[in-house]
Amino acid sequence: MSQQPDADELLRQAGFDADESVLTYRQAEVLALRERGLSQAAIADALGTSRANVSSVEASARGNVRKARETVAFAAALEAPVRIEVDAGTDLYDVPSRVYDACDDAGVKVSHAAPELMKLISDSAGDAVDGRAVQEPLLVGVTPDGDVTVRKPGRPSP
Repeated sequence: MSQQPDADELLRQAGFDADESVLTYRQAEVLALRERGLSQAAIADALGTSRANVSSVEASARGNVRKARETVAFAAALEAPVRIEVDAGTDLYDVPSRVYDACDDAGVKVSHAAPELMKLISDSAGDAVDGRAVQEPLLVGVTPDGDVTVRKPGRPSP
């Protein structure tokens, strides 16, 4: 029988710092053990709690991770010196030249050739792009390092 991983050691090795993380220590423990293949029941036994509690902690942790990723993507979009608004109805094949022109004006080098750029935009936009047609408005940004961000403009919260 294999020995279960030690959550404290996993967190130490990964450099987890509860003071700097959006995750609680317990959330980080549960995620670390789940990523090592342990079932929720096994984690519950190891942590002295119920499987339902582990399930709840894991769901909250994954939600926090999703929100943190969204926050990072939002911050990258804000910091991007190049921002191109792409209207619904635009042909995706027209977007790379707009991105390259804006990057030339800003002195930013794009890290992608046109086909890669179109695929990245399409993949990042999800259902906002169907084939060659942009279905919903998009904001394409390019960071100073040439990385491309794609956002669907949302409505601000009150």
